[in-house]
Amino acid sequence: MKNRPKQPFIPAERKDTIRHEIISALKGQTLSAREISASVRVSEKEAYEHLEHIRRTINQKEHNFEVTPAECRKCGFVFRKRERLKKPGKCPACHAESIQEPLFAII
Repeated sequence: MKNRPKQPFIPAERKDTIRHEIISALKGQTLSAREISASVRVSEKEAYEHLEHIRRTINQKEHNFEVTPAECRKCGFVFRKRERLKKPGKCPACHAESIQEPLFAII
């Protein structure tokens, strides 16, 4: 097996910042974090980090950041009081792990 020198990592060329791309993707449509990460080409974990920052900053301006809370698919429990944006691990009512992701939109 030959040892080839590793190629340096070249990041994707972006014209806009990741947060601006997420904001423009969310304007006028509702998306989950998985859909956001696919459209902006970042990991889902990184998308959640950016969404936390966007939530803090966008509400100070003229736009409104809306979160449709996660919901249990088995019993229908809605996580209304949840502050974290990430999808919960399991339902506190029925302990099922089949939970619909929260959805995000900018209006």
